[in-house]
Amino acid sequence: MRKLIGLVIVALVAALAVIFLFWFSAGPKSGAQRIAIKEGATLSSVARQLDQAGLIPGNETTFRAMARLLGSSDPVQAGEFEIPPGTSAAGILDILQHGRPATRLITIPEGMPSILVQEKLAAVKELTGAAPLPAEGSVLPNSYDWQAGESRAAVAKRMTDAMDKTLASLWAARKGDCPVATPQQALTLASIVEKETGKASERRQVAGVYCNRLKIGMKLDADPTVIYPITKGKPLGRRIKRSELNAITGYNTYREPGLPAGPIANPGKDSIAAVLNPAPTKALYFVADGTGGHVFADTLAEHNANVQKWYAIRRARGEM
Repeated sequence: MRKLIGLVIVALVAALAVIFLFWFSAGPKSGAQRIAIKEGATLSSVARQLDQAGLIPGNETTFRAMARLLGSSDPVQAGEFEIPPGTSAAGILDILQHGRPATRLITIPEGMPSILVQEKLAAVKELTGAAPLPAEGSVLPNSYDWQAGESRAAVAKRMTDAMDKTLASLWAARKGDCPVATPQQALTLASIVEKETGKASERRQVAGVYCNRLKIGMKLDADPTVIYPITKGKPLGRRIKRSELNAITGYNTYREPGLPAGPIANPGKDSIAAVLNPAPTKALYFVADGTGGHVFADTLAEHNANVQKWYAIRRARGEM
């Protein structure tokens, strides 16, 4: 009898050892892996995924049994999860039940036109569905998280929702006297400011120049508005033609006074804020200064002198 009891004890100890080794011992150490869990996935389907991915010892049946015996009864979450190297079966189940899904980011730079936003979304192979073309100016430049298997339309909606929220907040807090009557007009002018200067410290000054021009009915004369109808915001890759400067497109601010028909890019938060609180300035002109910034002028005579200085810089560089 004692011998039988001893054998039973040995068997139980052995079984517990097997359970311990399976459930708590370190898993594969070949590097972090990601696993995507679909909405509505069951413990059985997850066990099969883990087995096929080589993330657990034994097989899916053993994992499923141990999970029910030793694991939490909480459901697994939908999303993409990163499994660190060496994670035990117990650790994997905990990650899938209680961990935060791994995030991947898609970044929309300030001033990116919507046609390139669409192309960027289409290039993410792990997303699903067609990539929508957002209305120009409707996307807030930023970095957005996405999950494998998520639709491109859902990611695009996060971008446009962010712009709606930001624009409403900035419009409510607007200052200054720039003659933009609606949030959409502010967005349109901000897109021009965004394309005209890449220097953060200049945004309010550039906005001030354009606001001054709008006040007196002076044409904005902004090169990016000429280019937009030709390329939808993509780089032109050449100098603007005289015929293009004379074309009536609804966007050409060399030919038509006032704001163009709509935004010419997706402006960032700072450019929108600059339009809604422009620098107090009398300047009506600006031209490149050769350092990546601009020099501003109140009068045409000052501006013409600044243009000649810019031409001299370009000639010295061999650009003219």
